[in-house]
Amino acid sequence: MNTNRIIKLFVSCLSILIPLFLMAQPPGFDQDTNDVPIDGGLSILLAAGIGYGIKRKFKQEDEAKKKKPATKD
Repeated sequence: MNTNRIIKLFVSCLSILIPLFLMAQPPGFDQDTNDVPIDGGLSILLAAGIGYGIKRKFKQEDEAKKKKPATKD
């Protein structure tokens, strides 16, 4: 085996195994904790991000059409 391949295998095994031993706290919650919904404004931010991405894509396509010379048929 190549030394480079051994190093990559070792690093990938460590990156998989180390988080298993480094748990900061036990899983689960105490019974007296209130759960908080995550969806508050997250869906609005996600929709805004998608809209912004679509707007930028259309703007790039328009700029590419303007730079492209017109062809004569």
